[in-house]
Amino acid sequence: MAVNLLDFDLEGLAAYCDSLGERRFRATQLYRWIHHKGASDFAQMSDLAKSLRDKLAAGAEIKGLTILSEQASADGTIKWLFDVGGGDAVEAVFIPEDDRGTLCVSSQAGCAVGCRFCSTGHQGFSRNLGTGEIVAQLWYAEHHLRRRLNLPEGERAITNVVMMGMGEPLQNYAALVPALRVMLDDHGYGLSRRRVTVSTSGVVPMIDRLRDDCPVALAVSLHAPNDALRDDLVPLNRKYPIAELLAACNRYLARAPRDFITFEYCMLDGVNDTPELAVQLAALVRDKVSCKFNLIPFNPFPESGLKRSPRERIVAFAQVLQDAGVVTTVRKTRGDDIDAACGQLAGEVQDRTRVKERISTRTPIRIQRAERAPDSPEAATSRQETNA
Repeated sequence: MAVNLLDFDLEGLAAYCDSLGERRFRATQLYRWIHHKGASDFAQMSDLAKSLRDKLAAGAEIKGLTILSEQASADGTIKWLFDVGGGDAVEAVFIPEDDRGTLCVSSQAGCAVGCRFCSTGHQGFSRNLGTGEIVAQLWYAEHHLRRRLNLPEGERAITNVVMMGMGEPLQNYAALVPALRVMLDDHGYGLSRRRVTVSTSGVVPMIDRLRDDCPVALAVSLHAPNDALRDDLVPLNRKYPIAELLAACNRYLARAPRDFITFEYCMLDGVNDTPELAVQLAALVRDKVSCKFNLIPFNPFPESGLKRSPRERIVAFAQVLQDAGVVTTVRKTRGDDIDAACGQLAGEVQDRTRVKERISTRTPIRIQRAERAPDSPEAATSRQETNA
């Protein structure tokens, strides 16, 4: 079987070239052809020795993902559906803005975390993507957009990458880190660490590993100011509660490219959007972790049973945080007319986790739980019952 060169970061490609009896500078040349120029035909690589091109043609390939569909939003957002085989397909989204072009990349076919407000989680989980499948989303989008936009050589279409597509990136760590290194390498896509963001629901041990191995910008899906409510919204919280998560965030800041962590907070009508919870949230982080909040208007999908908070309540929630000195923005919803907005990515997943069966046994979210103080007796009792 041919080796797909999209699976390699530069060190991996150098090792592969070494196995062919080639020197390291050949790996750098090859790497630039793949990622700078988007080449997939070894015959095009005119500065490689013919003997190397012949070796590559005999045992290697540069194979992207098959495009199943492309959809364009009225606001310019583009969503691609990529076939990853076995009946699975994943989505990636390009979001153009005046000063940047952001690509939202998937790391798994489905997701095993099962957050209440996420369409991907309601599909269940099939498998992790390989490094090449993660990189292939960027490889295709960058070079496809360069041709479409007729950009001059050297000008990037994609300036920012966010690992916020389908899946929990830190539960696919072995494939994620080499993919990040391709994005960051000057011979790859040359992106700044500040412009590559990994979004996590809070896999604490992997946050620590990412800090040591490949620190990029970090976004954490928080969505609640206390464990009782977060247990309901983000089931992973039962394993890594908020106190442990915030401690990991503080450890990460020691090596992070930015001096703050972004906390994402999906605004759910009557669930996590009350003024009392905003006060709790401000108290949770103020003077304890350097952060900013990104309030995300919920993007509804039928299976969730949840609704988006009214605009005025989102604004009022933000004002409480801002008045407490917490930097807060409200995310502008993009691509919701093509189901490309935050939390809407679904693709096609051959679920191996029986998610529909598990969801059917969930108890409805009770609004009164959201209003308990984080250290109340009721919250403690609920937590003991959950962990039993």
